[in-house]
Amino acid sequence: MHLYIHVPFCARRCSYCDFAIAVRREVPSAAYADALRREWDEWRDSPEWSGFAALATLYLGGGTPSRLDPDVLARLLARITGDRPLAAGAEVTLEANPEDVTPDRARTWHGAGINRVSLGVQSFDPGVLAWMHRTHTADQPARAVEVLRRAGIERISLDLIYALPPEVPRDWDRDLAQALALAPVHLSLYGLTVEQHTPLGRWVHRDEVHPVADDAYAADFLAAHERLTAAGFRHYEVSNYAQPGHEAVHNSAYWTRSPYLGLGPSAHSGLRDRRWWNVREYSGWVEAIGQGVSTIAGEETLDREALELERLYLGLRTDTGLSASLVPEAPRVTWVREGWATIQAGQLRLTPEGWLRLDALVAQAAGARG
Repeated sequence: MHLYIHVPFCARRCSYCDFAIAVRREVPSAAYADALRREWDEWRDSPEWSGFAALATLYLGGGTPSRLDPDVLARLLARITGDRPLAAGAEVTLEANPEDVTPDRARTWHGAGINRVSLGVQSFDPGVLAWMHRTHTADQPARAVEVLRRAGIERISLDLIYALPPEVPRDWDRDLAQALALAPVHLSLYGLTVEQHTPLGRWVHRDEVHPVADDAYAADFLAAHERLTAAGFRHYEVSNYAQPGHEAVHNSAYWTRSPYLGLGPSAHSGLRDRRWWNVREYSGWVEAIGQGVSTIAGEETLDREALELERLYLGLRTDTGLSASLVPEAPRVTWVREGWATIQAGQLRLTPEGWLRLDALVAQAAGARG
C-alpha cells in the first residue's frame, strides 16, 4: 500500500494557492501528530487495509510538512512504520520549503527514514517570489540542496511554476538553468492556474493581472521539455521529469491506480473501485477525531464507465501511454496525423503537443466511445 499524510500548516498562503492549508505562526506539532496517530489507528487494522503487509511508499505533503517539529515528525514516522513496516527500498518523501532546511532538521529527517525531499522552489527570481507570496529568498534553494546532501539525502526534487501572467516579468529559461545547476534528480513543473478564492483570483477579477495566453503557456511547456530532455531528464508524466531511475514512485502509484490511503485533512484515498476523501479544513478534521467520529467527508464507488475513463485519463498522462485499442479509431488517427500522439508496438503515447491538449483529447476519446 501507499500512504499519504497531509500536513496542512503554512507560514503564509501563496498568492495562487487553493489547497487545504492552515496558516499558523506556531505549528501545533504535538496536537497534530496525536490526532494523526488516532486516525491511523482507525485504518491500520481495518479489513480494507489489513491485507497489506508493508508500505511501498510514504509521502508527507501539504501545506508545508517541513514546518513540523522534526522530533515529533520522527516519532510519528516511527509509530507508523512500527505498525506497518516499510518495504525494502521504500521511497519516503517530505515536501519542504527552502527556508525550513537546516542542518539539524535535515539530519533528523534522514535519521527518521526520509530519503527523498521535494523542495518548493517555484522560481529563483526575487520579484516573482514576492509576487507569489513565497517566504523564501532566491538564494535559499541552493543552500537547502547543499544542506540536504550533507545530511545524506541525495534524492532531491525541485518544484517550479510556469505560465505566469504577462504583467509579471520572469525569465523562464533562466529559472530552468538555475534549477539544472543544482543537479536535482527530479523536477516537477506546474502551469499556473487561477483559482477563484485566492489572491490571484481576486487580482484577475479586478483586472489587475491576466491569465497567460494559450500560446505563451505552450511556449513555456515546450521550452522546458526541450531544455530538460536535452539535459538527460525523462519527461515521464505531464508535469514531471526525472533522471533515469529517479521517477517518483509514490506519484506513479496514483497514475497506475495502485491502492493508496490518505491521512490528515483533505487527504484522498483509493482502493479498487472506491474513492473517498477527508474533511477539508484542519479545524473540522481535528474536531472529528476528538469526537471519535469519521473524518470522511465524501466517497464514491466508480462504475465500469467511470473506471474506464479514469484508466484512459491516467494512461495518457504518462510516457508509457496505453494500449491503442482503448482509443477509438477516429480520434486515434487524428491524433497521430496532427502530431499529438505516436503508436509503437500497439502502444499509444501522447507527444508534448498532445499533453498540452490532454483534457480535450480525453473528452474526445470518451465521446467517441459513447
